[in-house]
Amino acid sequence: MSIKSLGDPFDGDTSLTHTVSCKCESCCAEKSARAPLTDKERTIALEKQAENMETISVQDFNKNTVDSELKSSDDYFDRAIESAIVRGIFGHNDRSRRKFLKLVGTGTFASVLSTMFPMNDLKAQAKESIGKLEKKKLKIGFVPITCATPIIMAKPMGFYDKYGLDVDVIKTAGWAVARDKSLNGEYDASHMLSPMPLAMTMGAGSIAEPYIMPTIENINGQAIVLHTKHKNKRNPKDWKGFKFGVPFDYSMHNLLLRYYVAEHGLDPDKDIQIRVVPPPEMVANLRAGNLDGYLSPDPFNQRAVYEKVGFLHMLTKDIWEGHPCCAFACPLKFAKEMPNTFGALFRSIIDATEFSAKAENRAEIAKVISPKNYLNQPEVVVRQVLTGRYVDGLERKVFNEPDRIDFDPFPWQSMAVWILTQMKRWGYVKGDIDYRGLAEQVYIATDTAKVMKELGYDAPKTRYKKHTIMGKEFDYAKPEEYINSFSIKR
Repeated sequence: MSIKSLGDPFDGDTSLTHTVSCKCESCCAEKSARAPLTDKERTIALEKQAENMETISVQDFNKNTVDSELKSSDDYFDRAIESAIVRGIFGHNDRSRRKFLKLVGTGTFASVLSTMFPMNDLKAQAKESIGKLEKKKLKIGFVPITCATPIIMAKPMGFYDKYGLDVDVIKTAGWAVARDKSLNGEYDASHMLSPMPLAMTMGAGSIAEPYIMPTIENINGQAIVLHTKHKNKRNPKDWKGFKFGVPFDYSMHNLLLRYYVAEHGLDPDKDIQIRVVPPPEMVANLRAGNLDGYLSPDPFNQRAVYEKVGFLHMLTKDIWEGHPCCAFACPLKFAKEMPNTFGALFRSIIDATEFSAKAENRAEIAKVISPKNYLNQPEVVVRQVLTGRYVDGLERKVFNEPDRIDFDPFPWQSMAVWILTQMKRWGYVKGDIDYRGLAEQVYIATDTAKVMKELGYDAPKTRYKKHTIMGKEFDYAKPEEYINSFSIKR
């Protein structure tokens, strides 16, 4: 293994091979050793050199550079990338490189090389993957529901620490508060409902601010709950005049409830009432008779059964198997201004989501996130939700549905297009919509796939797919045709 310097690889007068006078840790170790260093010994020497570079001041760092153009560690990193590429082209033969550069000229070579390699992209990607964190202490808001499981458990189970982050996860009462605290910068990133980043980017219901959604948090995980007095009204056609709660206008809960009742012939704006109720207040409103039912996040569906005030009419997985629900999102400017911190957070969330997806981890997670500082719920309620072994408040048996709630980080852009069709169908957004443009701006699936692969997880090879909701196929390529296929719409 040869030892190289960080001289200018485009300079034909500069040798990229260390000389006998070099004083770097590696070369000193080589010269003092009686026999050639093993790879392990050389690695130890280089690690020692890297540690020293972390601790010296910028001034001292610059004094030790071999090239006065290298002013910072970023410059060094850029040079290392350029050097590796140039060396690779010449088969690491420095004599050939210098001879060629003197023949064709540095400018010509650099120009031709730039057409062959996306040099700046490579530098940016490399820095993102191993660069220093711009900010380590972060605040992430969450609403205390089981959909937030990966974001919450990443704190007590060490997933943020693993990537060098010191994260405070901050309990938030509802989605309007979460949205506003994110918009005014109180949170660096936040647990959100998957329609929210799309709505916020468009300025629907709030000021317009570009957001990105790196990951879906959970798929499935919701239910329609009815008050126990409605046990004999299982046909939605009997629900005229009912008052339903949903956690937020821009939520899958609202869109799925509207879709479900409309498929049964009810107009959600005329035949029933839909009210926004914060998830922690759902059960109390059901008990007080202010609601006849709700389509809510868990554990408040199972909590209604536990409290003997409601029963599970149906799980939302039976409306759309694998539907998206909650998500992890942040302002675009956060990712741009702190790319290394964002990258570390991105990885920790994907890691935590993949861990949550494994059935064997669910009981342990339920124990960790049930206490007062997180969900503040009886552990047995949270465990029934996460393991899928539950009672529904109607039948005297235990159901076993491991995918009652599941966790999959990949943000399918076709899901975003579906959400946009429903927002337009019910009048939350008007006019022409650039469906795919918005989906690809907010749901950054390409980046997610890249990070998933880096961490060793399987990632889809495409970003769009067809979905089936209540037996009806959604073709992401024909959003307007899809909207027009419904008889009930605004």
